[in-house]
Amino acid sequence: MKTLISLFLLLTFSTITAQSSIDYNTKKGAVAQGYDVVSYFEGKPTKGIENLAVVYDNAKFLFTSEAHLKAFKNSPKKYIPQYGGYCAYAIASGEKVRINPETYEIRNGKLYLFYNAGKTNTLTLWAEEGADRLAERADKYWESIKYK
Repeated sequence: MKTLISLFLLLTFSTITAQSSIDYNTKKGAVAQGYDVVSYFEGKPTKGIENLAVVYDNAKFLFTSEAHLKAFKNSPKKYIPQYGGYCAYAIASGEKVRINPETYEIRNGKLYLFYNAGKTNTLTLWAEEGADRLAERADKYWESIKYK
């Protein structure tokens, strides 16, 4: 009986652990395509470097300085991009789409990243179509797709 209970607890814990990490956009090896997420809040998005990396919630984040790395470690949720670093505009339609790491917005203290290639700049569409309304919609969609 103890073995059965132990197995049940192990399986339950494994399921909870597997669901604890969201699907971060790390298609280029790190969140925000390797850009330092703290640098966005200074208004100067800058690509981080490999020797200043940290893994948080099973996702790699790169930084440009020890100070930025420390700031992130002290308050990671403050700096993590919304929707795992996927395009905020696309998430509002229930889709995960890559981003251009230099197309972003800080809104209400949160970092939003956007797709921007060719003639499509989703940050412009985000603003034109109503960022607050789209963010609400994206928040709802994100709850159902963040672990896929």
